[in-house]
Amino acid sequence: MDYESFFRRELDELRQNGDYRIFANLQRQAGRFPHALHMRAGAPADLTIWCSNDYLGMGQHPAVLTAMHKALDECGAGAGGTRNIAGTNHYHVLLEQELADLHGTAAALLFNSGYMSNWAALSTLAARLPGCVVLSDASNHASMIEGIRHSRAKKIVFAHNDPADLERKLAALPPGTPSLVAFESVYSMDGDVAPIAAICDVADRYGAMTYLDEVHAVGLYGPRGGGIAEREGLAHRLTVTEGTLAKGFGVIGGYIAASSALCDFIRSFASGFIFTTAIPPAIAAGALASIRHLKTSDTERLAHRQRVAQLRAALDDAGVPHHRNGGHIVPVLVGNPILCKQVTDRLLEEFGVYVQPINYPTVPRGTERLRITPSPLHSEADIAHLVRSLSAIWSDLSLRRAA
Repeated sequence: MDYESFFRRELDELRQNGDYRIFANLQRQAGRFPHALHMRAGAPADLTIWCSNDYLGMGQHPAVLTAMHKALDECGAGAGGTRNIAGTNHYHVLLEQELADLHGTAAALLFNSGYMSNWAALSTLAARLPGCVVLSDASNHASMIEGIRHSRAKKIVFAHNDPADLERKLAALPPGTPSLVAFESVYSMDGDVAPIAAICDVADRYGAMTYLDEVHAVGLYGPRGGGIAEREGLAHRLTVTEGTLAKGFGVIGGYIAASSALCDFIRSFASGFIFTTAIPPAIAAGALASIRHLKTSDTERLAHRQRVAQLRAALDDAGVPHHRNGGHIVPVLVGNPILCKQVTDRLLEEFGVYVQPINYPTVPRGTERLRITPSPLHSEADIAHLVRSLSAIWSDLSLRRAA
């Protein structure tokens, strides 16, 4: 077989379908977020990032940077190995204690990324619970899907955010079947919010465990940044809460928060934890500082909500269609992969606005979009420039306007 020809053909098909991704060469600059440099040929150009998951700009916060510098000087660069052998550092322990407190659980367990925490926790739980059946929301993230798939447990998909469909599927299982309901609080592409209470009600009636992915909510919602479940007073009803340190908290890493026995179970049996080198102490220290700050400061969350509302109002005034939801993610709908990439290319090259096109397989074909994520650090002038730029491109490409 001509392997190289196969690779090129597959890549050519992606290009023809408009699904091939090109990564802009960006250089973030401390203290200037959401502005960055586009390191293109010739002179670097200034741009504004509108698709970052550093939702609150905590990756630039002085408290976070100070804590990381201090830990770097204290501990050096790396963790020294896996947590099982040589890599557990005092900052890891402190961070896990802080995360458990954030979610009101007895324990927490730290991973290298949110993807890894989902993959390792779900695959271990579903694989080792005898006869476990996983009920998975139809819009769950790829990391959850992969974790469930890797477990080889039976998976049943229920309709997105539909407790009635979940109940029908749980009711059809033999009584006493070990079951796990896996879902998210804020869904990353549509930005909609799960009916957590109703899903917990159904799970309780059938003795099912609940596994809630709060990666797009921690830091942003709740009086201390504990997520949607904290905001709605439901954190105590969940078996496992999974989160990330890379979005609202602005650093990197993932975690689960649950009972002491469950966290110890995952620590002891999950290969994704056991055989992975621990995150550097400086990273853990930065995440720790970010969480502690957001537990006591509502300033960032209030400013964030204000900017989201301002952007939505400006898009409405310009007739640029966007998906309405109860969250902070603003999907601007295009509906065609070629046009979606044309829009983002022109935003970058002509207007200094960076937004990545969201095409298949991240979203279904025909729902291609721009996924815009305002932050507290975007100014009113930034919003006005973004919407003027979008409106001009919408007119040039004769894209559909919102009523």
